[in-house]
Amino acid sequence: MLRRLSIDARVMGKVPAIPRALSRGAFTLADARRHGLDRWNLQGLSWRRLGPQTYALARLDETPLLKLEAASRRLPPGAAFSGFTAAWLHGLEVEPCDPIELTVPSPAGISTRAGLVVRRRALGKDEVVRRRGLPATCMLRTIRDLCVRLSLTEAVAIADMALHAGKLDRQDLVAAVAAPNQGVRVLRRVLEHAEPGAESPMETRLRMLLVLAGLPRPEAQVPIRDRLLRVIGRPDLYYRDQRLGLEYDGGTHRDTLAEDNRRQNRLLDAGVRLLRFTAVDIFNTPDHVIGLVRAALAA
Repeated sequence: MLRRLSIDARVMGKVPAIPRALSRGAFTLADARRHGLDRWNLQGLSWRRLGPQTYALARLDETPLLKLEAASRRLPPGAAFSGFTAAWLHGLEVEPCDPIELTVPSPAGISTRAGLVVRRRALGKDEVVRRRGLPATCMLRTIRDLCVRLSLTEAVAIADMALHAGKLDRQDLVAAVAAPNQGVRVLRRVLEHAEPGAESPMETRLRMLLVLAGLPRPEAQVPIRDRLLRVIGRPDLYYRDQRLGLEYDGGTHRDTLAEDNRRQNRLLDAGVRLLRFTAVDIFNTPDHVIGLVRAALAA
Protein backbone atom coordinates (compact mmCIF):
# COMPACT_ATOMS: atom_id res chain seq x y z
CA MET A 1 0.00 0.00 0.00
CA LEU A 2 2.82 2.43 0.92
CA ARG A 3 4.54 1.70 -2.40
CA ARG A 4 1.31 2.37 -4.33
CA LEU A 5 0.80 5.71 -2.57
CA SER A 6 4.40 6.66 -3.27
CA ILE A 7 3.97 6.03 -7.02
CA ASP A 8 0.69 7.96 -7.16
CA ALA A 9 2.26 10.90 -5.37
CA ARG A 10 5.18 10.88 -7.76
CA VAL A 11 2.90 10.89 -10.84
CA MET A 12 -0.08 12.97 -9.76
CA GLY A 13 0.75 14.93 -6.63
CA LYS A 14 3.97 16.60 -7.69
CA VAL A 15 3.61 19.73 -9.81
CA PRO A 16 6.23 19.34 -12.52
CA ALA A 17 8.53 22.05 -13.74
CA ILE A 18 7.54 22.66 -17.36
CA PRO A 19 10.44 23.28 -19.74
CA ARG A 20 9.68 26.31 -21.88
CA ALA A 21 10.52 24.44 -25.08
CA LEU A 22 7.72 21.95 -24.34
CA SER A 23 5.07 24.56 -23.52
CA ARG A 24 4.41 25.90 -27.02
CA GLY A 25 3.03 22.92 -28.91
CA ALA A 26 3.33 19.22 -29.58
CA PHE A 27 6.46 17.26 -28.71
CA THR A 28 7.66 13.66 -28.64
CA LEU A 29 8.81 11.51 -25.76
CA ALA A 30 12.34 11.90 -27.11
CA ASP A 31 11.96 15.70 -26.92
CA ALA A 32 10.76 15.40 -23.31
CA ARG A 33 13.74 13.23 -22.35
CA ARG A 34 16.13 15.80 -23.80
CA HIS A 35 14.61 18.31 -21.38
CA GLY A 36 14.81 16.07 -18.32
CA LEU A 37 11.31 14.54 -18.35
CA ASP A 38 10.42 10.87 -18.78
CA ARG A 39 7.26 8.97 -19.62
CA TRP A 40 6.04 8.88 -16.01
CA ASN A 41 6.30 12.69 -15.76
CA LEU A 42 3.90 12.98 -18.68
CA GLN A 43 1.19 10.89 -17.00
CA GLY A 44 0.10 13.78 -14.76
CA LEU A 45 -2.76 16.18 -15.32
CA SER A 46 -0.44 18.83 -16.75
CA TRP A 47 -0.01 16.89 -19.98
CA ARG A 48 -2.17 15.48 -22.77
CA ARG A 49 -1.24 12.50 -24.95
CA LEU A 50 -1.95 13.28 -28.60
CA GLY A 51 -0.73 10.10 -30.24
CA PRO A 52 2.00 7.47 -30.08
CA GLN A 53 4.75 9.04 -27.97
CA THR A 54 3.47 12.56 -28.72
CA TYR A 55 2.25 15.00 -26.08
CA ALA A 56 1.31 18.60 -25.36
CA LEU A 57 0.47 20.71 -22.36
CA ALA A 58 -3.07 19.96 -21.20
CA ARG A 59 -3.92 23.67 -21.09
CA LEU A 60 -3.34 24.04 -24.83
CA ASP A 61 -6.53 23.78 -26.89
CA GLU A 62 -6.62 20.58 -28.92
CA THR A 63 -7.00 22.36 -32.25
CA PRO A 64 -6.56 20.77 -35.68
CA LEU A 65 -3.20 22.51 -35.97
CA LEU A 66 -2.02 21.03 -32.67
CA LYS A 67 -3.06 17.55 -33.80
CA LEU A 68 -1.20 18.01 -37.08
CA GLU A 69 1.87 19.33 -35.30
CA ALA A 70 1.82 16.18 -33.16
CA ALA A 71 1.54 13.96 -36.24
CA SER A 72 4.31 15.89 -37.98
CA ARG A 73 6.76 15.10 -35.17
CA ARG A 74 6.87 11.50 -36.38
CA LEU A 75 6.88 12.02 -40.15
CA PRO A 76 9.50 10.14 -42.15
CA PRO A 77 11.72 12.12 -44.56
CA GLY A 78 9.94 13.12 -47.75
CA ALA A 79 6.43 12.77 -46.28
CA ALA A 80 3.75 15.46 -46.57
CA PHE A 81 0.21 15.99 -45.42
CA SER A 82 -2.16 15.46 -48.33
CA GLY A 83 -5.82 15.17 -49.29
CA PHE A 84 -8.27 17.12 -47.13
CA THR A 85 -5.56 17.68 -44.52
CA ALA A 86 -3.43 19.51 -47.07
CA ALA A 87 -6.48 21.39 -48.37
CA TRP A 88 -7.10 22.72 -44.85
CA LEU A 89 -3.46 23.71 -44.45
CA HIS A 90 -3.84 25.71 -47.68
CA GLY A 91 -6.79 27.55 -46.14
CA LEU A 92 -9.83 25.72 -47.53
CA GLU A 93 -12.76 25.14 -45.18
CA VAL A 94 -12.67 21.35 -44.92
CA GLU A 95 -12.24 18.87 -42.07
CA PRO A 96 -8.48 18.21 -41.74
CA CYS A 97 -8.31 15.51 -39.07
CA ASP A 98 -11.07 13.00 -39.86
CA PRO A 99 -8.75 11.30 -40.60
CA ILE A 100 -5.37 12.98 -40.91
CA GLU A 101 -4.11 12.20 -44.43
CA LEU A 102 -0.47 11.64 -45.27
CA THR A 103 1.46 10.78 -48.41
CA VAL A 104 4.86 9.12 -47.98
CA PRO A 105 7.51 7.62 -50.28
CA SER A 106 7.03 3.88 -50.75
CA PRO A 107 9.84 2.63 -48.48
CA ALA A 108 8.83 4.85 -45.53
CA GLY A 109 8.28 2.98 -42.27
CA ILE A 110 4.89 4.36 -41.23
CA SER A 111 1.49 2.71 -41.57
CA THR A 112 -2.18 3.60 -41.45
CA ARG A 113 -3.62 3.54 -37.94
CA ALA A 114 -6.65 4.92 -36.14
CA GLY A 115 -7.08 8.56 -37.13
CA LEU A 116 -4.29 8.46 -39.73
CA VAL A 117 -4.45 7.36 -43.37
CA VAL A 118 -1.12 6.80 -45.10
CA ARG A 119 -0.86 6.66 -48.90
CA ARG A 120 2.36 5.58 -50.56
CA ARG A 121 2.97 7.71 -53.64
CA ALA A 122 5.92 9.42 -55.26
CA LEU A 123 6.12 13.16 -54.54
CA GLY A 124 8.12 15.53 -56.70
CA LYS A 125 10.20 18.21 -54.97
CA ASP A 126 7.96 20.92 -56.44
CA GLU A 127 4.87 19.13 -55.14
CA VAL A 128 5.67 19.66 -51.45
CA VAL A 129 5.34 23.08 -49.82
CA ARG A 130 5.13 24.36 -46.26
CA ARG A 131 1.80 25.72 -45.06
CA ARG A 132 1.18 26.82 -41.46
CA GLY A 133 4.68 25.58 -40.77
CA LEU A 134 3.97 22.00 -41.90
CA PRO A 135 4.81 20.02 -45.06
CA ALA A 136 1.84 19.67 -47.40
CA THR A 137 1.26 18.70 -50.99
CA CYS A 138 1.01 21.77 -53.22
CA MET A 139 -2.47 23.00 -54.08
CA LEU A 140 -2.53 21.47 -57.56
CA ARG A 141 -1.28 18.07 -56.34
CA THR A 142 -3.82 18.23 -53.49
CA ILE A 143 -6.71 18.88 -55.88
CA ARG A 144 -5.49 16.18 -58.26
CA ASP A 145 -5.25 13.60 -55.47
CA LEU A 146 -8.73 14.45 -54.19
CA CYS A 147 -10.34 14.47 -57.63
CA VAL A 148 -9.12 10.94 -58.33
CA ARG A 149 -11.01 9.50 -55.37
CA LEU A 150 -14.06 11.77 -54.99
CA SER A 151 -17.32 11.75 -56.91
CA LEU A 152 -17.48 14.26 -59.77
CA THR A 153 -19.70 16.61 -57.77
CA GLU A 154 -17.43 16.59 -54.71
CA ALA A 155 -14.33 16.93 -56.91
CA VAL A 156 -15.84 20.01 -58.56
CA ALA A 157 -16.81 21.38 -55.12
CA ILE A 158 -13.22 21.22 -53.83
CA ALA A 159 -11.86 22.66 -57.10
CA ASP A 160 -14.38 25.52 -56.91
CA MET A 161 -13.26 26.27 -53.35
CA ALA A 162 -9.61 26.46 -54.41
CA LEU A 163 -10.38 28.61 -57.46
CA HIS A 164 -12.65 30.99 -55.56
CA ALA A 165 -10.08 31.41 -52.77
CA GLY A 166 -7.35 32.21 -55.31
CA LYS A 167 -5.30 29.18 -54.25
CA LEU A 168 -5.42 27.88 -57.81
CA ASP A 169 -6.27 29.35 -61.19
CA ARG A 170 -7.90 27.80 -64.20
CA GLN A 171 -4.63 27.65 -66.11
CA ASP A 172 -3.21 25.39 -63.40
CA LEU A 173 -5.98 22.90 -64.11
CA VAL A 174 -5.49 23.27 -67.87
CA ALA A 175 -1.79 22.44 -67.45
CA ALA A 176 -2.61 19.47 -65.22
CA VAL A 177 -5.00 18.08 -67.82
CA ALA A 178 -2.30 18.39 -70.49
CA ALA A 179 0.26 16.45 -68.41
CA PRO A 180 0.37 12.63 -68.45
CA ASN A 181 -0.58 12.22 -64.78
CA GLN A 182 -2.88 9.86 -62.96
CA GLY A 183 -6.48 11.01 -63.02
CA VAL A 184 -6.27 13.17 -66.15
CA ARG A 185 -9.67 11.98 -67.37
CA VAL A 186 -11.31 12.97 -64.07
CA LEU A 187 -9.51 16.31 -64.03
CA ARG A 188 -10.73 17.03 -67.55
CA ARG A 189 -14.33 16.64 -66.37
CA VAL A 190 -13.66 18.74 -63.28
CA LEU A 191 -12.18 21.49 -65.47
CA GLU A 192 -15.27 21.37 -67.68
CA HIS A 193 -17.57 22.01 -64.71
CA ALA A 194 -15.38 24.20 -62.46
CA GLU A 195 -16.74 27.62 -61.50
CA PRO A 196 -14.49 30.16 -59.71
CA GLY A 197 -17.52 32.31 -58.87
CA ALA A 198 -19.12 29.68 -56.61
CA GLU A 199 -19.09 30.94 -53.02
CA SER A 200 -19.86 27.71 -51.17
CA PRO A 201 -19.69 23.94 -51.68
CA MET A 202 -23.49 23.73 -51.41
CA GLU A 203 -23.88 26.17 -54.29
CA THR A 204 -21.62 23.90 -56.31
CA ARG A 205 -23.63 20.83 -55.32
CA LEU A 206 -26.87 22.53 -56.39
CA ARG A 207 -25.36 23.55 -59.72
CA MET A 208 -23.95 20.08 -60.37
CA LEU A 209 -27.25 18.43 -59.43
CA LEU A 210 -28.97 20.41 -62.19
CA VAL A 211 -26.24 20.01 -64.80
CA LEU A 212 -25.90 16.25 -64.29
CA ALA A 213 -29.69 15.99 -64.65
CA GLY A 214 -29.38 17.49 -68.14
CA LEU A 215 -30.53 21.03 -67.36
CA PRO A 216 -28.63 24.04 -68.71
CA ARG A 217 -25.73 25.26 -66.61
CA PRO A 218 -26.70 28.38 -64.64
CA GLU A 219 -24.36 31.31 -64.16
CA ALA A 220 -22.91 31.95 -60.71
CA GLN A 221 -23.23 35.12 -58.65
CA VAL A 222 -24.57 37.39 -61.42
CA PRO A 223 -25.22 41.00 -60.28
CA ILE A 224 -28.82 42.03 -61.01
CA ARG A 225 -29.42 45.77 -61.56
CA ASP A 226 -32.54 47.89 -61.41
CA ARG A 227 -33.60 50.52 -63.95
CA LEU A 228 -31.11 52.97 -62.44
CA LEU A 229 -28.31 50.39 -62.82
CA ARG A 230 -28.02 49.90 -59.06
CA VAL A 231 -27.10 46.38 -57.96
CA ILE A 232 -30.15 45.03 -56.12
CA GLY A 233 -29.11 41.42 -55.70
CA ARG A 234 -26.83 38.61 -56.74
CA PRO A 235 -28.47 35.17 -56.83
CA ASP A 236 -26.24 32.18 -56.16
CA LEU A 237 -27.22 30.77 -59.55
CA TYR A 238 -28.98 32.53 -62.41
CA TYR A 239 -30.64 31.66 -65.71
CA ARG A 240 -30.35 34.95 -67.57
CA ASP A 241 -32.77 34.32 -70.43
CA GLN A 242 -35.51 33.04 -68.12
CA ARG A 243 -34.73 35.61 -65.40
CA LEU A 244 -34.74 32.78 -62.87
CA GLY A 245 -32.56 32.94 -59.78
CA LEU A 246 -31.69 30.02 -57.49
CA GLU A 247 -30.55 30.43 -53.90
CA TYR A 248 -29.02 28.04 -51.42
CA ASP A 249 -30.28 28.79 -47.92
CA GLY A 250 -27.74 27.76 -45.31
CA GLY A 251 -26.93 28.91 -41.79
CA THR A 252 -25.75 32.33 -43.00
CA HIS A 253 -29.16 32.93 -44.58
CA ARG A 254 -30.88 32.28 -41.26
CA ASP A 255 -28.59 34.82 -39.60
CA THR A 256 -29.43 37.51 -42.19
CA LEU A 257 -33.07 36.64 -42.85
CA ALA A 258 -34.43 40.20 -42.79
CA GLU A 259 -31.88 41.54 -45.28
CA ASP A 260 -32.33 38.48 -47.51
CA ASN A 261 -36.09 39.08 -47.56
CA ARG A 262 -35.59 42.72 -48.57
CA ARG A 263 -33.20 41.66 -51.32
CA GLN A 264 -35.67 39.05 -52.55
CA ASN A 265 -38.43 41.67 -52.71
CA ARG A 266 -36.20 43.94 -54.80
CA LEU A 267 -35.42 41.10 -57.19
CA LEU A 268 -39.07 40.14 -57.53
CA ASP A 269 -39.93 43.76 -58.23
CA ALA A 270 -37.32 43.74 -61.01
CA GLY A 271 -38.99 40.73 -62.60
CA VAL A 272 -36.59 38.04 -61.35
CA ARG A 273 -38.21 34.83 -60.12
CA LEU A 274 -36.51 33.07 -57.24
CA LEU A 275 -36.38 29.46 -56.05
CA ARG A 276 -34.77 28.69 -52.68
CA PHE A 277 -33.32 25.35 -51.62
CA THR A 278 -31.76 23.97 -48.44
CA ALA A 279 -29.24 21.19 -47.86
CA VAL A 280 -32.14 18.89 -46.98
CA ASP A 281 -33.70 19.58 -50.40
CA ILE A 282 -30.45 18.95 -52.27
CA PHE A 283 -29.44 15.79 -50.40
CA ASN A 284 -32.81 14.21 -49.56
CA THR A 285 -35.15 15.22 -52.40
CA PRO A 286 -32.93 15.95 -55.41
CA ASP A 287 -35.59 14.86 -57.92
CA HIS A 288 -37.98 17.43 -56.47
CA VAL A 289 -35.34 20.15 -56.84
CA ILE A 290 -34.70 19.16 -60.45
CA GLY A 291 -38.43 19.07 -61.19
CA LEU A 292 -39.05 22.55 -59.75
CA VAL A 293 -36.20 24.10 -61.73
CA ARG A 294 -37.17 22.30 -64.93
CA ALA A 295 -40.78 23.51 -64.60
CA ALA A 296 -39.65 27.08 -63.86
CA LEU A 297 -37.40 27.10 -66.93
CA ALA A 298 -40.26 25.89 -69.10
CA ALA A 299 -42.78 28.41 -67.73
